[in-house]
Amino acid sequence: MVFTQRLGSDFFESVQQGVIERLRQAGLDAVVTADPEDVAYLTGFFHHPGERPVVVWLEASGRCVLLLPVLEREHAESQSAHAELVDYPEFPGVVSPWDVLAERVRPATVSSSSATARLRVGHSTTISYERLVAATRAFSFAALEPTDVILRSRFIKQPGEVELHREAARITDRMLDAGVRLVRDAVVAGGQMPSEAELAAHVGRIGTGIMYDEHADVVVGSFLAGGLVYSGANSSKPHGLPSSYRLRPGDTFMLSLGCAVGGRFVEGERTFVMGEPTASQIRYHDAIYEAQKRGRETIRAGLECREANELCLDVIRDAGLGEYILHRQGHGIGLGMHEPPWLEAGDATVLEAGMVVSNEPGIYVTGHAGYRISDSMLVTAEGAEPLTSFPRRLDDCLIEL
Repeated sequence: MVFTQRLGSDFFESVQQGVIERLRQAGLDAVVTADPEDVAYLTGFFHHPGERPVVVWLEASGRCVLLLPVLEREHAESQSAHAELVDYPEFPGVVSPWDVLAERVRPATVSSSSATARLRVGHSTTISYERLVAATRAFSFAALEPTDVILRSRFIKQPGEVELHREAARITDRMLDAGVRLVRDAVVAGGQMPSEAELAAHVGRIGTGIMYDEHADVVVGSFLAGGLVYSGANSSKPHGLPSSYRLRPGDTFMLSLGCAVGGRFVEGERTFVMGEPTASQIRYHDAIYEAQKRGRETIRAGLECREANELCLDVIRDAGLGEYILHRQGHGIGLGMHEPPWLEAGDATVLEAGMVVSNEPGIYVTGHAGYRISDSMLVTAEGAEPLTSFPRRLDDCLIEL
């Protein structure tokens, strides 16, 4: 059976109703967002974001309007965008796109000159200043205020989304395996080792190839498959970019990979050693293994993000390696690879069943290497399920020379 990446109309009905309920609880008449991830979440329309606004207007009454440039209309129709479509000719336009939307959604019973009768309309907090100014001018019948009603709805994944995350995890595991095989095959062949860039290109091809071979309706969003591949001192930079450096005996190297299925992300990261590990490499790898294991054991519904972070990173501190910590335990994952909530000391958000978060403690020793293990975790009432399953222990992450 072919796996389909597209979610059905029932999903978008449910999503919109969930946001509408939050609107009503907040006393808002509508919400407006130009965030590409929000647009995809509410309507199923994925697009390449640019200067031309693509905007969703969702009313507490149930009406959902999608504003888009006319050049995107056929694209939205081909994706069965779950909204009333309104298009404008071009940007910046003789008439502002925001004015086009305002004319379509302006209530007949609300006067544009009556401040007391204006609607309460929330806007996403990611909107740019330029667009917020344009929207404020266009929606003279509304009082705009920031809101997180859409973001909060995105926290909890519905069953259809969970299946997309699971499939993304399956592919990510296969990408990790493909990266390791490429290195091990090079060792057996006795030729030159792959470079960071070659490894990154290889695993990206594997991930996208699996999707196009095994899936229908592949959703192309901001990213399909790939990631960061770095080794030696380059890996001591948490987001170091792949280079032409070729792996060498004794190197620590990291495969920080992921993919998006139906626009839903998963990341899986493992740290490997080329040849017999030194005492320091064993110490560093064991520390992050134990910290990540603590995260797998403690993440659960009802736990605050800051508490989860503390429990996890304390393992590294207790091992005497706290000076090498450069980042939090993890973050939320969904239509964005990085999105709230944040598993960090400053986030008191309570974890809930249905959230997907990363569990990725790491240490970074300048001039030597970085060490990080990451799984995408589905939070449950009883605990959390790691969606990615590639082996994590150092014994399983050694490249024999």
